[in-house]
Amino acid sequence: MQTLLDLVLVIGLALLLIHQQIGDLTAEYSILLLLLGMGMMFAYDQFGVYRSNGSFARKSLTLFKAWSLACGLLLVIGFVTKQTEGFSRLLLGQLYVVGYLLQALHHYVGREVQTRLMRRVIPAENVLIVGTGKLARYLQNKVSGNPWLNQKVIGCLELSSAGQGLSSEMSAPLYAASDFDKLHEPNIIGPMDEMLAIIDRHDVRTVYFAIPLGESELIEGMYLQLLDRHVAVHWIPDIFSLLLVNHSVREIAGLPVLTLSETPLTGTRLLMKAVEDFVLALLILLMISPLLLIIAVAIKLDSRGPVFFRQARKGWSGKIFHIWKFRSMFVHQPEAGVVQQATRNDPRVTRVGAFLRRTSLDELPQIFNVLKGEMSLVGPRPHAVQHDEEYSKSIDSYFARHNIKPGITGLAQVRGLRGETKEIGRMQERIESDIEYINNWSLWLDLTIILRTLGALSGRNAY
Repeated sequence: MQTLLDLVLVIGLALLLIHQQIGDLTAEYSILLLLLGMGMMFAYDQFGVYRSNGSFARKSLTLFKAWSLACGLLLVIGFVTKQTEGFSRLLLGQLYVVGYLLQALHHYVGREVQTRLMRRVIPAENVLIVGTGKLARYLQNKVSGNPWLNQKVIGCLELSSAGQGLSSEMSAPLYAASDFDKLHEPNIIGPMDEMLAIIDRHDVRTVYFAIPLGESELIEGMYLQLLDRHVAVHWIPDIFSLLLVNHSVREIAGLPVLTLSETPLTGTRLLMKAVEDFVLALLILLMISPLLLIIAVAIKLDSRGPVFFRQARKGWSGKIFHIWKFRSMFVHQPEAGVVQQATRNDPRVTRVGAFLRRTSLDELPQIFNVLKGEMSLVGPRPHAVQHDEEYSKSIDSYFARHNIKPGITGLAQVRGLRGETKEIGRMQERIESDIEYINNWSLWLDLTIILRTLGALSGRNAY
């Protein structure tokens, strides 16, 4: 229903603006509205606009990203087909701004009406949480703060001291410490041994088990008794001591499946990433072609040797490919099996090479790796194969960064985590940023990183 109303609001606003500024609806504007509607359905599904149940501020931000993506796709199509000159920039600007405000207002009003009706017509359902660890605290706050669930947490039950200690520690790695600082302490109303009495006393209709995998026998022991009392039972297993990479919960052939690690590039998301890379890489190549030629000539005049430098790197799923760069060092024979990182004031670097490295222009030929499908514009930076082997011995989660295509730029790079990594802790930070990117991948995040990269092309870590 919300999807249809959003479409009606946007199309209605567009028709009103066209009538006021253009007059009759032309064929060009009809195609524009059709493409905008298709872009909205695509973008809103990718961002989960209608599956978001958080605060209105978070919902508004998600809506803004999805709406911007839909309009951005329309703009890209216009540039590619060279049809942008045929449309009013004022009209499109008004449609973008007012269209978003109308949709945000619609979502706010719809949210308020529905929650108030639910509170008046349907009494809140009493629920109980088994567990008092960080995961239980997080669940308590999320259930209490979600108006769509219409549930009231009456409290949490304590496990045994051994089991509860495990539960408290396991959930920490999933969320930042700041997330838990905002959570209220659990409202402990008794031990698990008193569960049935508490359920009867408070007319509890739903029980959430927020306990570790190793405590599953607790559910086995209570499940049939809860079933006899017509109580809904949910289990949120505390699996977050593991490194979760793009984790999800789904169903396959009627069986519940808990995915712990998976690439985010599947199905339409893989198609989106491929189209984004190809279209933007092609546009960038057309714009920088003269610059590539100038750099190539400068390299040949500065020192003897080839213009380009190729090196084996590990890419998506650990497959080997050869990365392209402008040569920035004097031609030299490296030690067998040894790949030495460039350091500050490295004597191997040429005069032109120093400038190229300082401005990151030596990375530009990787646009050809992107067009070949070996790399992406945005993703974890690929390291030399030897460095992969070296760092993987010290960092358990190191190879998780290969769950997505490597990129020319990435989240770690725009955070300043680039250049030589003498300390293992600095590489650990880079890997954490890479995995954060994989877990939160979206076209919007890619575009944001590309824009931030423009301000990070040079700096103290570029040499």
